[in-house]
Amino acid sequence: MSTKGETSGTMAEKPAFQVIVLGPTGGPREDSVTGILVRSTSTKWSSNSVIAVDAGTLLAGIIRLLERYIPECRDDQGMMTSGPFQGLELPCSTAQANAAHVFREIIGAVLITHPHLDHISGLAINTPILEAGNGPKPVAALPSVLSALKNHMFNDVIWPNLSDEDGGAGLLTYQRLVEGGNPRFGRGDSRGYVRACNGLLTKCLSVSHGRCKQRYHPESGTHHRVGSTVFSDHQLMLPSRAISVDHTDGSFYSPARSPRMLPSNPKEPVMATVESSAFFLRDHNTGSEIIVFGDVEPDSVSMGIHNKRVWEAAAPKIATGKLRAIFIECSYNDSTDDSYLYGHMCPRHLVSELSVLANRVTEVQDSTTGEKKRKREPPVETGSEQVSPRSKRTLSSPADKGRTPESPAEPRSHPNESFETPQIPKADMGDAMGNPDTGTSVDATLPLEGLKVYIIHIKENLTDGPHPSDQILRELQDHGEAAHLGCEFFIPDPLEGIWI
Repeated sequence: MSTKGETSGTMAEKPAFQVIVLGPTGGPREDSVTGILVRSTSTKWSSNSVIAVDAGTLLAGIIRLLERYIPECRDDQGMMTSGPFQGLELPCSTAQANAAHVFREIIGAVLITHPHLDHISGLAINTPILEAGNGPKPVAALPSVLSALKNHMFNDVIWPNLSDEDGGAGLLTYQRLVEGGNPRFGRGDSRGYVRACNGLLTKCLSVSHGRCKQRYHPESGTHHRVGSTVFSDHQLMLPSRAISVDHTDGSFYSPARSPRMLPSNPKEPVMATVESSAFFLRDHNTGSEIIVFGDVEPDSVSMGIHNKRVWEAAAPKIATGKLRAIFIECSYNDSTDDSYLYGHMCPRHLVSELSVLANRVTEVQDSTTGEKKRKREPPVETGSEQVSPRSKRTLSSPADKGRTPESPAEPRSHPNESFETPQIPKADMGDAMGNPDTGTSVDATLPLEGLKVYIIHIKENLTDGPHPSDQILRELQDHGEAAHLGCEFFIPDPLEGIWI
């Protein structure tokens, strides 16, 4: 398994996508937070041929890349001859001016997974340089995400209203995506997909990014936080000033409470799931696809089953070789307890999620070939301690599990009740070794073979020691090998392009 992202020239098959990870981290540095550029290689850098998925880092990342490669990798006609922007003709002299050109002319739309600052700050800061002659830049997302941008970012308080709604400046236009895809568009494998930019189609599925508190709203008589990214039965637009969210007890993104744990007093806060997104991106020319996740937590600690829907949609595409890569976060290493993940992934959980995907791929393959279905299990420790001891502790109550260092223990209503943090079950080594009963070979136990998994949103520790990515990658490789998944894990290099 590889330690760095694949770059130009490493694929035998002609790449359908080029991906540039401008911001591979989840902070705390503000200049490298999440921002990804994607284009179809068939469009050859034409106007509006690139999409940005999230925009925590946007112009700053483009400038950083151009400063590295200009002027050494630029010919007399202004064409970039190498580097991630190879083949792009740049009309200006400086990196700054050319970056503005890329933002205005080449990036056709911005897809936002969820409206946390490390995913939208670049969009807010960069947007004023757009020129009216180009028309408004599309910002595509789920309705709840756009509601949050309208109410809490582009609201003439936190930042000017630069959108073309509610009397704004008209530099941005909101494109509300249908969760799960719009079935009125596309046919066959492309049903539900909508145009993202020249050469690329997209379909968005919602996922969970932890949970937050919602307070009772006296005007509606319900608990909800309007204009936010919270799963809700109501898509009402109410004044944001009427909504109060309690941050004081440290329960933001705490995977502690059951969704059925409603307070006895209806006016007390209740927990709600924070909505994020997974974008399926489809190359219109070849039908190949990749998935780019926003921040996401494992289903095993979530209030609902959301990732499984993504894996159900992805499995047939992997079985047919159409889905080439997944970009997904893994913010912390395995020493992090579940109660401190705050709606994020660590290696043990990510490999467990990928094992769910692998199971589904095996089922799809079996249904196609008519073979006996083989039940795969998620991975486990095989000779070494792969799961953090802190994740194995028995907790006295769900409330204890969600406490942060700043939050006091909540009263225990059932002192004798206990439960275990979700574990990675033991792998079925009979299947892994190709037992005669299964009718399979060792090769058949690698259902994700050929799939590339790129790790983003790693939380930096800003210490003199090794970068956290080193340990995270090592743990992912160990878990993945034990689980016999077959996929490869990569840490993208923000100074290189990835060809898929």
